[in-house]
Amino acid sequence: MDLLETELRAGTPPSFDSILAAESYDTPGRPDPPHALWRLMRDLPAPHEGHTADGVRIWSVTSFADVVRVLRDTGRFGSEYGTILDVRHGDPAGGHTINLTDPPHHRALRVPTSRAMTTHALRRMAGLIEANVDRMVAPLLEPGTHDAAEHLLALAMAATGPVLRVPEEMWPTIARSAMAGVAPGDPAYADGDVRRTLHFAHVELFGFLREVVAERRRRPGDDLVSLLLTVEVDGRRLSDDQILLNCYSFLMGANTTTPHVATQLLHAMAVREDLGKRVLAGDDRTAGVVEEALRWSSPTNHLMRRVTEPVRLHGTDLEPGDLLCAWVASANRDARVFTAPDEFDPGRHPNPHIAFGVGAHICVGALAARTVLRLALNRIRDRVAEVRPAGPVRHLRSNFINGITSLPLEVRT
Repeated sequence: MDLLETELRAGTPPSFDSILAAESYDTPGRPDPPHALWRLMRDLPAPHEGHTADGVRIWSVTSFADVVRVLRDTGRFGSEYGTILDVRHGDPAGGHTINLTDPPHHRALRVPTSRAMTTHALRRMAGLIEANVDRMVAPLLEPGTHDAAEHLLALAMAATGPVLRVPEEMWPTIARSAMAGVAPGDPAYADGDVRRTLHFAHVELFGFLREVVAERRRRPGDDLVSLLLTVEVDGRRLSDDQILLNCYSFLMGANTTTPHVATQLLHAMAVREDLGKRVLAGDDRTAGVVEEALRWSSPTNHLMRRVTEPVRLHGTDLEPGDLLCAWVASANRDARVFTAPDEFDPGRHPNPHIAFGVGAHICVGALAARTVLRLALNRIRDRVAEVRPAGPVRHLRSNFINGITSLPLEVRT
């Protein structure tokens, strides 16, 4: 029993230390995520000081304005040290991958990756992506009881697979390994203890990607891996290890977020009959429903930054080396920006959410994720009349990703 659970059972308002120290928000009586606490913290002076279970001091910001400020300012709040609380002692991939590199080097990695994810590039693969989504969603379109989380686990690969040109038979393994990499303590993905789970998840993904990189060197094409082979940083081509790390980062980012937006949307539709009927009726634009699902679910709870030069934030002096956590999920529920922020409003407009981040590090795969989610929702709207809960929901054991590992639904057509 950790500090957060102890506080909740004692009836004590949760502290920020308990939020930072928690390995997961999914236990009886625990908010998932802790929106009630974030709501309180948004009205208190920021930044908020807290400590992790191992005593590391972390500053936090929770308001929309503060989170946007921190994520936009790559000059004073850097990503190279690490972006996840669980990697607070430094990420070994720092400085080598698109998400762990700050400008100006960040641009050298981002440009070719973005080229593979443009509207034009995705349009060329539109038929293939649509067919992939159709196959993945198909089991959920039949009347009966289905585990939506299980069927949609590899949903992101519908677009990511073609972009990287990886064989379809590997997609389920890639998706499971990616989830094990961010939530090694979750029973759905654990293979023994945490260290063993991480080891095998990394070995599986890196081993597969090494084969892909070697194959592209022999026979390059127009996929993302082949594009990375042409990238130069400071006048030198990327090494195989750097290419491998960037492909790994791309697969992790896609597979640990996109499927959970879909399952969180279906969960909300199942438990709120009025919402389910409204979404399935098709009166609201598909794009609008997807944007609200992104805001409301906020699959990435937080993004961590390291202070790189002295900076004052609301009267608090932060020094180089200080760690600062920007709570994206909290920002997307800020009442100063969103009317009735805790309500899922399919017709919400405007909807300036930052589920994909903001600034230089905004998610490079945002367009692909939106494409897949819209296709999936349209297929469900075409065939499904109602979704109802059909059993207990299991949430991902993670303080980083707001995910669902099991979502039994009764589907009526």
